[in-house]
Amino acid sequence: MTTLVTGAAGFIGFHVTKALLGHGDQVIGIDDCNPYYDTRLKRARLDQLTSCSNFVFHEGDIADPTVLEGIVSAASDVTRVVHLAAQAGVRYSLSNPFSYVQANVQGHLAVIEAARRLPDCRHVVYASSSSVYGDNAVPFFEGDRVDQPRSVYAATKRSGELISEVYAYLYGLPQTGLRLFTVYGPWGRPDMAYFGFADAIMLGRPITLFDGVFRDFTYIRDAVEGIIAVLASPPGGAQPHRVLNLGNSHPLPVTDLIRLLEDGLGKRAIIQFSERPKADVRQTYASTEAIEQLAGFHAATQLPDGIAAFIDWYRPWFERNGVSSGQPYAQPG
Repeated sequence: MTTLVTGAAGFIGFHVTKALLGHGDQVIGIDDCNPYYDTRLKRARLDQLTSCSNFVFHEGDIADPTVLEGIVSAASDVTRVVHLAAQAGVRYSLSNPFSYVQANVQGHLAVIEAARRLPDCRHVVYASSSSVYGDNAVPFFEGDRVDQPRSVYAATKRSGELISEVYAYLYGLPQTGLRLFTVYGPWGRPDMAYFGFADAIMLGRPITLFDGVFRDFTYIRDAVEGIIAVLASPPGGAQPHRVLNLGNSHPLPVTDLIRLLEDGLGKRAIIQFSERPKADVRQTYASTEAIEQLAGFHAATQLPDGIAAFIDWYRPWFERNGVSSGQPYAQPG
């Protein structure tokens, strides 16, 4: 069985690819390895993947339709697609909106169009985001209205869901969109709060904190298990497209995250409180009943254990490489 994974050098893409390879699958990975954050981290992830004989990597931009056309025409045995490539980050989308439309809208369309041209594509699983819910009342349910996004990033992710709905209707392409909730852990993204907070604590730099912000933190191992379980269960029927929440379903204040980082790193944070930006939602909270019933998914890792695992990885990485962000520490998830 051959699976195409976009964003294979990214945080979640790396872990999903590694898990699929461990199951004995053939995996074709694609990533443009752009410098949004430290490319050393992306190359280090790739080094682990390319050591596997059942992995083939292509460096390229998914927003260029010809790149994907060349890959799928040369690998017609692809039966599943895991689309995780995206331009991430809520606040960065306010200063660089065009890059988000290119990567998350045009790129999503290019992936779906390539998938529907495969002779035997049984399922496309793609990453959406909890950001599509905006400031809805919690917990968030898949049937909630999602027509008031609070950032360009959220709007592009919702656009991807709508494009997939069209392709399911027109072509019967089986697809599942996963609304991911603040995924964190080893080999993570340096632009996310937990990683950036760790850097700031180690360097004695101040952390900007917004009062009353809660996040549904989802450990990477749980997220990967959910993605792979859903991948094995494609939707059927006349309209084979669905969206599912994938989260921990246990929101916590971001102050808990900082306390755990302080304890694990053995240093105190310098905290500066500020007004919450309009693009940052106050809280996220996943209702996960649907994915639990469909795939037996249940998040098993709570924040203290997940942050401890992150710190075990982070310390040696920081000692070897220093700060890895290259972007402002933007948001708590």
